Amino acid sequence: MFRGTMSQATADAHDALALAGLVVLVTGASSGIGRAIALAAASEGADLVITYRRNEAGGQATAADIRKLGRRVLLRQVDISRQEEIEGLAAAAMAELGRVDAWINNAGADILTGEGAALSRLDKLDRLLAVDVRGTMMASWAAAELMQRQAAGGTIINMSWDGALTGLEGENPELFSAMAGAILSYSKSLARTAAPKVRVNVLGPGWIETAFGEGAPRQFRERIRRRIPLGRWGTPEDVAKAAIFLASGAARYVTGQMILVNGGEVM
Repeated sequence: MFRGTMSQATADAHDALALAGLVVLVTGASSGIGRAIALAAASEGADLVITYRRNEAGGQATAADIRKLGRRVLLRQVDISRQEEIEGLAAAAMAELGRVDAWINNAGADILTGEGAALSRLDKLDRLLAVDVRGTMMASWAAAELMQRQAAGGTIINMSWDGALTGLEGENPELFSAMAGAILSYSKSLARTAAPKVRVNVLGPGWIETAFGEGAPRQFRERIRRRIPLGRWGTPEDVAKAAIFLASGAARYVTGQMILVNGGEVM
């Protein structure tokens, strides 16, 4: 087993943008935004705890790339809709790495591609509520309780959606709005409860080049691109850069906020 201790280098990292000496946990890191966040954190000097649910090959690939960057990594298979698995994740992270400085709740249900796209409206809603809302809340509680026991506290970052602020027509956007709005309002309340030792913030991505965007028709992609003031779809790496900022000491006076990573479509 490998354990970390709070060194002067770690303390200094809390006051800088770099994550050197910190431990960052990222759920859903086998692909897309989660993978980008994990690799960005490793590039900034963090050791990682990462999870996957079904995509073991993707999780192993992310872990291998983290090791190539010279960082330690703990890979766990976790279903975040199950409380016992979240508790096991927190316990394993503490046993292996000694602490968690930033816990990033990225894992979410896919209702846009694969089998998820074929679900009924109610089944999609149930999946989003179980995984994205309930899972994020349970994971955040576990993270906050863990960090309250740490001398340096920590930070929690939850994933919402920029459309929670404006709405968007369509059945799937209605479902995502319910999920994203719940996560946003919950995170603001948790930020008050967990302060001052624990900061809680939210990322609100817009149109990002993940599996859904890559598989969308060209005409649809172009129509969306024209709506975005910065003239392009976002990338997982764009979201990762915002996550690194929120996880770092550079954001030490930021809590209860949502950063929109969307090229300006929602302002």
